[in-house]
Amino acid sequence: MKVLIIIPAYNEEECIQKTVTHLKETNPDVDYVIINDCSTDATKEICQKNQFNVVNLPVNLGIGGAVQTGYKFAYENNYDVAIQMDADGQHDPKYIKEMVKEIENGNDLVIGSRFIKKEGFQSTWMRRMGINLYAWLIKIFTHKVIKDTTSGYRAAGRRVIALFSKRYPVDYPEPETNALIAKNGLKVKEIPMEMKQREGGISSITPLKSIYYAVKVGLAVVLACIVKDKEV
Repeated sequence: MKVLIIIPAYNEEECIQKTVTHLKETNPDVDYVIINDCSTDATKEICQKNQFNVVNLPVNLGIGGAVQTGYKFAYENNYDVAIQMDADGQHDPKYIKEMVKEIENGNDLVIGSRFIKKEGFQSTWMRRMGINLYAWLIKIFTHKVIKDTTSGYRAAGRRVIALFSKRYPVDYPEPETNALIAKNGLKVKEIPMEMKQREGGISSITPLKSIYYAVKVGLAVVLACIVKDKEV
């Protein structure tokens, strides 16, 4: 299997070098690409100094645009598996082989879940409220159970790579895309993972933004559950 790790990065100067070095040491047989989303700190310079594989976006596209850039790269270069991994050290690359194996077993999307064994960092209580809301909506409309609806540690097979390369939400995209995949009958599997707190940088989701996103993403999840996508 030809595997690509997609690492979106915005102002991750504190941890990008450690994250990529650890990835390369533990998974030397997979490719990776950093999508530098027009960072204003030293992220670009650190990537260049260490000769990391990086795409430097000319303008800030936000998390959705950065991740979709990675999926477009994966699609155009014929990768079998594309795995999203955060640049801030939350996602342990030791799970990559297991995620690839689950794609090989016929799953279209594999989600790393904090809430199966409930080990490691469990997110803030406010975010957990949103996670539970999205999980409830997906279950109501699709009859599929996805516990960690906002997990950014996900592996996509060829069908999902093709879909995400053409259509991907701009803001806080994981719940909406999970709903889209579940609604359209693609195979989704969650596997237990232990995640860490971010090792550096600041989350772009403030408490005030959390309320805004809870409403906005909740509506987007409902629409994704109701409307069947012709591209799937």
